[in-house]
This record gives sequence, structure tokens and C-alpha cells, in this order.
Amino acid sequence: MSETVLWTQGIYFLVTGVWPLMHYGSFETVTGHKTDVWLVKTVGILLAVTGATLLNAVMDRRPVDAFTFTIGAGTALGLLTIDIIYVVKKVISKIYLLDACIQLLLIALWCINIF
Repeated sequence: MSETVLWTQGIYFLVTGVWPLMHYGSFETVTGHKTDVWLVKTVGILLAVTGATLLNAVMDRRPVDAFTFTIGAGTALGLLTIDIIYVVKKVISKIYLLDACIQLLLIALWCINIF
């Protein structure tokens, strides 16, 4: 089951991370106007690298260790927190609540598989 979590989160992070790098216009159409394009692209790169790291872990068939759990669950928790705080503050679009739900699901899957 942990392989499913790694594949799911790895692909989701890789795709959502690369999206603003490859086609910023469509990204902004869906997520709303941003004033700091450099920051969006920086986060995109970091998410893509995180996704690639999780995919690397599952492709190497290594058992899930503390490092992999921290990267996966920790990144999801951080994004969940940011999504909620900044939607409530009306800094980012409500579409980010969909991402928050996905992050919450990923955290739940991590907890089910680890504990």
C-alpha cells in the first residue's frame, strides 16, 4: 500500500510542480493571478523535485523509512497549512481548497500506512 502512496504523491507533485514551469498561462487561469511569478516557479521546482524523489524511492523498491515519510507527509502537511491559511486570508483562490483536500488525503494515506 505504501507504494500506492508514493506513486500517487510522486506523480501529483511532479505534475503540479512542472505545470507552472511549462505553461504558466494555464496555471494562472486555473489558480488565479499571481504577483510573484518567480515564487510560483520556485515552488514548482521544489514540488517537482519532491515528486521525483518520492518516485525514485518507489522505483528503487526501498522500504519506506523516516526520510521518505518526512518528505511525503511533511510536504503534504506544509502545503495543506499554506492552502488553508491563505485561502482564509483571501490571498489565494478558493481552488486551493481542492489542493488542501488532496494534501489531507495524502496525509491520511501516510498515517494509515505507517501507524
